[in-house]
Amino acid sequence: MGDFNQIAQQFTEFYYNTFDQNREQLAALYRDQSMLTFETAAVQGTSGILEKLTSLPFSKIKHQVSTLDAQPSNEAGGILVMVTGALLVDEEQRPMNYTQTFQLLPDGAGSYFVFNDVFRLIYSSS
Repeated sequence: MGDFNQIAQQFTEFYYNTFDQNREQLAALYRDQSMLTFETAAVQGTSGILEKLTSLPFSKIKHQVSTLDAQPSNEAGGILVMVTGALLVDEEQRPMNYTQTFQLLPDGAGSYFVFNDVFRLIYSSS
């Protein structure tokens, strides 16, 4: 099995590049048992997750990753990935901060899929 930090880095780059260019192509990263919590809305399964991601109310988005932490997460070879960063949406000039955590599991074919995905915007307290 490859180095979990390298896998997490490659996954994160692929995920956000794909999200920023064509969210529909993220379907291949999820399975029917996958779960997404986006802010307060939880959805399970590839079709529900894709519906949520493609219905978000913006046309352009750019993720800027600030931190990425990864840990091996179970005996089956899972990887826990936690990301913090900033989003630029549409023509907005002020980025919004976010955190996102992924639980990646081996797919049995030498790759990984997203089992858990938790996304949350971070609102300033001021």
